[in-house]
Amino acid sequence: MLLASVLWGTTGTAATFAPGVGPLAIGAAAMGLGGLLQAAVAGRRIVRSRQRLAARWPTVLVGGAGVALYPLAFYTSMHLAGVAVGTVVSIGSAPPASALIERLADGRRLSRRWLAGAALGLAGTALLCAAEATGGGGATGAASAGRTVLGVGLGLVAGVTYAGYAWAAHRLITRDVPARAAMGAVFGLGGLMLLPVLAATGAPLLASWTNAGVGLYMALVPMFTGYVLFGFGLARIPVSAATTLSLLEPAVAAVLAVLVVGEELPALGWAGVGLVLACLAVLTTPTPRRTRSRARAGAAPRRAQPSSSLIAETRASPDC
Repeated sequence: MLLASVLWGTTGTAATFAPGVGPLAIGAAAMGLGGLLQAAVAGRRIVRSRQRLAARWPTVLVGGAGVALYPLAFYTSMHLAGVAVGTVVSIGSAPPASALIERLADGRRLSRRWLAGAALGLAGTALLCAAEATGGGGATGAASAGRTVLGVGLGLVAGVTYAGYAWAAHRLITRDVPARAAMGAVFGLGGLMLLPVLAATGAPLLASWTNAGVGLYMALVPMFTGYVLFGFGLARIPVSAATTLSLLEPAVAAVLAVLVVGEELPALGWAGVGLVLACLAVLTTPTPRRTRSRARAGAAPRRAQPSSSLIAETRASPDC
């Protein structure tokens, strides 16, 4: 999950190498082509699981719609508000959205560890956003207040749709649909939905080798490879945990925006990066003492789970 977040963190910086390509085209190419590639690779698994997928078609439809809407909102948010702010708002709003969806749809209770980690992560993303909004980032400083506000609003839409398709994929996986089949079906449907957008806006991608290379990179590396890793993680941890761990993405995006794009990040922004890293430390540090105390107390054997403190402390919902 953390490796997927690192790959996703490169998307905003990569998009700056194709300034003549609009955000809708970038988003449609990245998620559309990447989603169709996932569906093609998982084709046999999708066919074998077609009856299970058909029985859960509303969940597949919700996931596909989220996949289609997310990149359009995300890349437009970065275009309007800047790479760092667009990424921070989009990804930073996903954990609370995921927690709300899990609470309402699955009745899942959140652990104290998750709440503490999420608080650190959201505080870090807020500091990053504040640092950019006060003039640290060249892209945001040049934007009008109206563009920035609209960009932040679209970032919130991106966060909700990200949480939505993550929840849909996780729900399919925990309903006996193989992870590759679930991810391939959800992302393949989203990719099909994005094809008309790509056809209408994608001509600049063919205007130069650089533009085409950016489009291919976005589709193959962050989207295809990143979401294969994401599906692997979703099969093992709750959605709220997955989206919280993805808070590493805005930190990576902010650092790359400084090192590659040339945006400036003041001390407040670096403090935000530090809080995001602290969030990840809280969520991934093992807690062996709790496990040992259970053993001494004669607790009943439990099904083996990954040795993450977040997973160990997160109570599984009845649906999972």
